[in-house]
Amino acid sequence: MRAVITAILLSTGAAALQAQDTVRYVGNTLSNIDYHHGQLTPAVGVHNVQTFRANREHADWAGGMNWTYNHQPMICYWNNTFYMHFLSNPVGEHIAPGKTFIQSSKDGYNWTNVQVLFPEYRIPDGFKKAEGNLVAKNIDAVMHQRVGFYVASNGKLLAQGYYGIALDAKDDPNDGNGIGRVVREINKDGSFGPVYFIRYNHGFNEKNTSLPFYKKSKDKAFIAACDELMSKPLQMQQWVEEADRDDVLIPLKKQFKAFSYYHLPDGRVAGFWKYALTSISNNEGKTWQYNPTRAPGFVNANAKIWGQRTSDGKYATVYNPSEFRWPLAVSVSDDGLNYKNLLLVNGEITSMRYGGNYKSYGPQYVRGIQEGEGTPPGGNMWLTYSVNKEDIWVASVPVPVVSEVKENITEDFTTLAPVDALKYWNIYSPVWARVGLAQWNGKQILTLKDADSFDYAKAERVVPESVISRVEFSVTPQQKDFGRLDIEFQDAKNTPAIRFSFDSTGNIITKAGYRDKGLAKYEAGKAYHFVVELNTKTRFYTVSINGSNPNNNLVFAPIAALHHVSFRTGGVRRFPNADTPTDQMYDLPNAGEKDKEAVYGISFFKATKQ
Repeated sequence: MRAVITAILLSTGAAALQAQDTVRYVGNTLSNIDYHHGQLTPAVGVHNVQTFRANREHADWAGGMNWTYNHQPMICYWNNTFYMHFLSNPVGEHIAPGKTFIQSSKDGYNWTNVQVLFPEYRIPDGFKKAEGNLVAKNIDAVMHQRVGFYVASNGKLLAQGYYGIALDAKDDPNDGNGIGRVVREINKDGSFGPVYFIRYNHGFNEKNTSLPFYKKSKDKAFIAACDELMSKPLQMQQWVEEADRDDVLIPLKKQFKAFSYYHLPDGRVAGFWKYALTSISNNEGKTWQYNPTRAPGFVNANAKIWGQRTSDGKYATVYNPSEFRWPLAVSVSDDGLNYKNLLLVNGEITSMRYGGNYKSYGPQYVRGIQEGEGTPPGGNMWLTYSVNKEDIWVASVPVPVVSEVKENITEDFTTLAPVDALKYWNIYSPVWARVGLAQWNGKQILTLKDADSFDYAKAERVVPESVISRVEFSVTPQQKDFGRLDIEFQDAKNTPAIRFSFDSTGNIITKAGYRDKGLAKYEAGKAYHFVVELNTKTRFYTVSINGSNPNNNLVFAPIAALHHVSFRTGGVRRFPNADTPTDQMYDLPNAGEKDKEAVYGISFFKATKQ
């Protein structure tokens, strides 16, 4: 009896330990999908920068590429350079032909035009999947890869791709019945080596494929890098969906999708899959302690979740905390197991300009820099993701990840060092609506430009959270008969209480309930100095422009405290929402055209907690 009781106690203790020994979310914040930002508090200083804007009508404005389904980007940092590649199809997901394109950047903000990394590949005529009736005829493969790069111990950088087969719009290219996985070396001068197959699917081999097997390379160091890659269980686990279902290289053969991982302080590995599934490995991914199960407290659906250790020794997961693919959020953990908060990375959804098969709204499929694939200077976390499966973005998230600013702010952009000027600003910067520093008449100034009729530039500054505050800034519009700049005073949930606007008719207005109230006329090229005093408790504020008498107003929406001030070159967006039809199969009119560029400059910003 004593032995039985002891066994029961031991098993109960082991079960209790295992119940604790998992990644979990212990915070209380949840996202509200009625808002693109989910009502999540912004993480301070996040820079979202668009690297590629799809354009079917003007390929020359998109680096010579006019395909409009672009998705699943991967990023690394090697040889003092960011490399990012993404897969592409002409119109929709899984509809051939497919390619993988690559971009690079020295600083993460200025990116090269796209280049073809993995070109189109023709499926042999007559090919037929064992379980289907469709037969290939004059059709190309599509790309599908869950991992992008590998930096070998000998210094070689390998780019990875996968040629999958989708014989119609509903066929699955990652069902284990594709052609095979390919690799290509990226050289230190930015050039590429030949494309090789590194692993075939069943039915394909050196004799019936048109690209060489990697063992045929004359570069022994390249072959060694490939061999090393295939000796790493954690690397191979990322191949599982596309590989043969019985591939001996894959440790966990169950079809859990989009694997990412990091190492815990004690050397164990925490793994993540779609739907926030998680497990722990004691042996570098050779086996897992338990079948991947949903991390307690995490909210995530059929989209990627990214996890990594950050430069401050903590951990972060980045994902869409909803059943939809918005917002994009970050959560932080001290120990890699218990996640305690949820902050906003990107809460913007631009219009889906081009419809297509399986295109989803929102910032999605996030991926960061995998362990061993580079450490960019500055200690920030660098991410990449797609928006609407159409445009490609990167994000720089400062570390430590914080949501508040405690000190009063005095920033004069004309005197600040460029490296520090935007350190605490959150920016949203599309290709055609850039946010950044520029020289105006020999002086540095924060500039918002906008030539994009479907998107806008946005810069926002988190301020000391307060009930009573004084905010000053100067705005110089470069035009008065087109464009729009909205300036909003918002709380931590992004609820605006005050909105000032430079409208397209030369008027400065403020939102006053249902209506707009005129404050002043404005001229192109003239600076406008705002002084705003706000009391969120009484709900009153005053505004003075260029020394005018204070204008008394009531906020148009109540907030408990001011958290940040937003400058945005466009109006509020509320489409799509949770009830928007899932699939958009139509294109928007003039989807590839530019607007006349509106430009606004901000020379200084001050915020004081009273």
